[in-house]
Amino acid sequence: MCRTGKTDSPLTTLIFFAATVAATLLYAFLNGMNDSGGLVAAAISSRSLTPRIAMTLASLAEFVGPFLFGTAIATTMGKGLVEVSALSSSTLFVAIVSAIIWNLAAHYFGIPSSSTHALLGGLFGAVWIAHGIDGLIPSGFIKVFAALIAAPILGSVIGYVGMRWIKFLTRSATPDVNVFFKRVQVVNIIALALSHGTNDGQKSIGLIVLALAVAKYQTDFVAPYWAILLCAGALTLGIRFGGQRIIRTMGESIYRLRPVHAFAAQTASAAIVLGAALSGSPVSTSQVVSTAIIGVGSAERISAVRWVVTGRILAAWIITIPASALVAAMLEFIFIRFGY
Repeated sequence: MCRTGKTDSPLTTLIFFAATVAATLLYAFLNGMNDSGGLVAAAISSRSLTPRIAMTLASLAEFVGPFLFGTAIATTMGKGLVEVSALSSSTLFVAIVSAIIWNLAAHYFGIPSSSTHALLGGLFGAVWIAHGIDGLIPSGFIKVFAALIAAPILGSVIGYVGMRWIKFLTRSATPDVNVFFKRVQVVNIIALALSHGTNDGQKSIGLIVLALAVAKYQTDFVAPYWAILLCAGALTLGIRFGGQRIIRTMGESIYRLRPVHAFAAQTASAAIVLGAALSGSPVSTSQVVSTAIIGVGSAERISAVRWVVTGRILAAWIITIPASALVAAMLEFIFIRFGY
């Protein structure tokens, strides 16, 4: 059942635009809340920083992140995945709501899932039902999927190589070297939170700009300052309200981290997430951090990694896109039935 030539009234367009902006901010909040564990888990679990200091540093850097390093990801999210001319305000709203539903479920069960996967699934499912294959830009989805697959692989490889290199450099060091690895966590958290704010903040900013274009309130793809400010604030609030379940999963359940492991994992994660942001490739921070921890743990001793927990996380990543796409398809079907 596809939408064919339907034009929303000005009032309906305004209502759905306001609802889409509100949903986008809620998505950004839940994104921050879901990913907060990945930003601070290593530092907290390794006892390098107290939870209060770690969360404060992450929150401040998170707020600054969306204002830095350009808008390459926002452009990808807004123009590279779906045809603006094929979208309606209600379809975009449905796509975001489906991602929110998955994020809430993931947070409830303490799963470090991917908000990016959920959003891609939501866009795919809603647009497919509303407009068919012509509403999608296959090359854009291929680019994003390639980045989502490559990023966790890089996370594990760089985490592994980095840990082996650090062990070699510190082979003759005294236990006092742990003091350095603890203190440098301040820099690591700031770098990782800045990278996350840049990468994930631009996803939400891109959605608001896309909503402006769909509603024909704006013709050029330029992010207004108010959109950047609101998305940065929503992400930061999400970081502040992040749950302990995901912190335990990331910092303890995969591999028991010490300061040196936290340093290696966070350095690898920050480099990958920031590099992806600069190249316009939206990636999952929780994926990158999780696989970096796996790589670091494997560099010490493969058997020490809790592979059962790792398998559960991997399963959650695999089902996220089809699950959120299915939710979006069902919601869009209902909206069409009711004339939206």
